[in-house]
Amino acid sequence: MADTPTTSPDARSDAEWRETLTPEQYRVLREHGTERAGTSCLLAEKRPGTFTCAGCGQPLFEQGTKFESGTGWPSFFEPIDGAVATTVDRSHWMVRTEVHCARCQGHLGHVFDDGPAPTGLRYCMNGAAMNFEPAG
Repeated sequence: MADTPTTSPDARSDAEWRETLTPEQYRVLREHGTERAGTSCLLAEKRPGTFTCAGCGQPLFEQGTKFESGTGWPSFFEPIDGAVATTVDRSHWMVRTEVHCARCQGHLGHVFDDGPAPTGLRYCMNGAAMNFEPAG
């Protein structure tokens, strides 16, 4: 898993974030929300390409690291090196590892240790927090 962030958060104001993002993107990325399981159009995305942060465009995950977890959220076994950071999330009466964009600090989802080889990790991401850029 990635370490805590070493970059500073994006300097945009709350008003600027609200102008830039859709209401759902804002809720997930800036308010640490979670989209409903099974609602992301990125679940079915199988083309070669890169998943990027919807907040700042940072490349996060390559298509080749995506797998079907059966959870209802896009899942990956490994981020692009340096793309994400983690913090401890103690919300909802549990302790989890939150994943956020290393550039803008936008909330992406959580990482769990029940993923496939080679990492054994499952980065369970909110599709609303990401965009997809097809290869080529």
